[in-house]
Amino acid sequence: MIIWAVELSLERFGTTMSLRRFVHLVALITTGLLTLPFLKVGAQQPRSVPIDFGKKDIAGVVASSKGPEAGVWVIAETTELPTKFVRIVVTDDQGRYLIPDLPRANYQIFVRGYGLLDSERQPAKPGRRLDLKAEVAPDARRAAQVYPAAWWLSTLTLPDDKEFHKKFTMDLKECFDCHQLGNKTTRELGTSASAGPISSLDAWDRRTRVGPSGPAMSNFFQAIGPQRAIFADWTDRIIKGEAPKQTPPRPRGVERNLVITEWDWGTPKDGRSDNAASDTRNARVNANGLVFGASEMTDTISILDPVQNKAAVLKAPSEAPPMVSAFNASPTPSPHFGSEVWKRSADPRSVAIDGKGRAWVAIRNRESQQQPAFCGPGPNKFGNFYPLKQSNRQLAVYDSKTREWQHIDTCFSADHNQIGEDNFIYFGIGSGIAWVDINTWDKTHNAEASQGWCPGIIDTNGNGKVDLGWTEPDEPIEPAKDHRIAFGAYSITVNPKDGSLWVSGIGRGDKRLVRIEKGANPPATCHTEFYEPPLNQEIEVYGSGGVDADGHGVIWQNWRASGHFSAFDRTVCKSTKDPRATGQSCPEGWTLYRMNDPTYTNSVFHANESYLTHMDLHDALGLGKDAPMYG
Repeated sequence: MIIWAVELSLERFGTTMSLRRFVHLVALITTGLLTLPFLKVGAQQPRSVPIDFGKKDIAGVVASSKGPEAGVWVIAETTELPTKFVRIVVTDDQGRYLIPDLPRANYQIFVRGYGLLDSERQPAKPGRRLDLKAEVAPDARRAAQVYPAAWWLSTLTLPDDKEFHKKFTMDLKECFDCHQLGNKTTRELGTSASAGPISSLDAWDRRTRVGPSGPAMSNFFQAIGPQRAIFADWTDRIIKGEAPKQTPPRPRGVERNLVITEWDWGTPKDGRSDNAASDTRNARVNANGLVFGASEMTDTISILDPVQNKAAVLKAPSEAPPMVSAFNASPTPSPHFGSEVWKRSADPRSVAIDGKGRAWVAIRNRESQQQPAFCGPGPNKFGNFYPLKQSNRQLAVYDSKTREWQHIDTCFSADHNQIGEDNFIYFGIGSGIAWVDINTWDKTHNAEASQGWCPGIIDTNGNGKVDLGWTEPDEPIEPAKDHRIAFGAYSITVNPKDGSLWVSGIGRGDKRLVRIEKGANPPATCHTEFYEPPLNQEIEVYGSGGVDADGHGVIWQNWRASGHFSAFDRTVCKSTKDPRATGQSCPEGWTLYRMNDPTYTNSVFHANESYLTHMDLHDALGLGKDAPMYG
């Protein structure tokens, strides 16, 4: 059953996922649950309903005083395996559930659902039937205790100034980067924040100053200005008993077919950024193999064996000195873990699995400005064309079979990435793209020969090539010259149809979707285009997030601030030429969607934000081939 793994917030499932929880989803397409005939179920006699299940399954019916409960979660937990194990399914229209393929252990089973109280945990073993009694929540506040965080945050009341609403969504992006605003921890003022005779606003100012993120977090919060008092008003109203007025929908349709498995891994202090289980080009690579996750804040790689249900922690190797003042590296004490909780050197970030099952990890292995000579002007064609002066994080590859690391010293800063069909691992860098040729590295172990990069230069003079002497982003465009553009490149994807690279940023108000084609002789042949959403939308599209490409070459992009999800199809463009670098050469290429998430009390903007975009190219989840996802 293990065919795909992704990490995501369980916010939509009404619970808070710790940083130590790895989540695995599969589609329930091989059990008898989906082929049962329609049967009317009575709440008083659930055992009259036959359910076909096997020796490794637990099945039954969930009913409350209102009858069968459809679209609620049935959760099986055990601590008898090497690491804590949880498996979650959803009931069908008749309240039936089936938890499949459970490892041998004793389990505690309970029900969670919108409109219900969590049921009492019941002991069970695989191969047994267990009918469960659900309890209807007596009031809205009790029901809302399991609502996703966004539904609680939606009760925040913004000032009437509509311009502030837009600014607020961009300001809050910095908070959503790390926090699930609206969960129990953030919607209540704990004792450490509110100790002493201080106002709720003072408590908010205090709570945003603590921990290794304290200085940056406080700066972000103070930048909201005096209007930050809306958070004090919000927590005060919740203390007095206010609850969300919007009710989240229960899972329905194909959503009920997903089976979610969770394992605890890593350490209590982890700050995880990425994980990978397989080669995104071929989901059969590393089948049932180890899963790797980068814990940036603790200099470790978390490893999960999903077959043996075992977890381990691997130290990320680094020769770099400790980080002392970077983001999330302040010595400001944490009220829970003390000082230097996230003191680190390797700063591991993104993980990718290649065709050999090796893990490629962005790792800091030196000081950022100690660049190799070939990164600057000289015989190296890339350094001579566009020198790179610093690299905040380089690249390493780990082979779990030999348990050996190899470091690749990159001129560019490595972060989120994707491996293309040409077996290059691609990265977005500041206003450009970069890569490492995996085949060349394996043959030569020569960092210079294996890497390259391209800045984003628009062919504004229209001669079909990149000309030296281009104008810079802060200079006016000259008709006889090409023009270099500035853009965020946090997320990158490879178009499987033509091999072009597409990137987007996550900066305040970012709007650009950038396409770069390397050509036959990069960097001289690198061709850049950029596109922005059509103007004059009812709700402005801004604040981009992750990108990914589907099998048809359509580029999907989420918009963290404005709450949109978009598809861009370059094949329908009437023109891709943009001599004035406006980004508006192809408005017809865009299809815009709005996320179905709760909005603030008096605003059109959503009370949450998406981050990256993922594409299920292989129908691994059973939701359909090329199913785009954001989270």
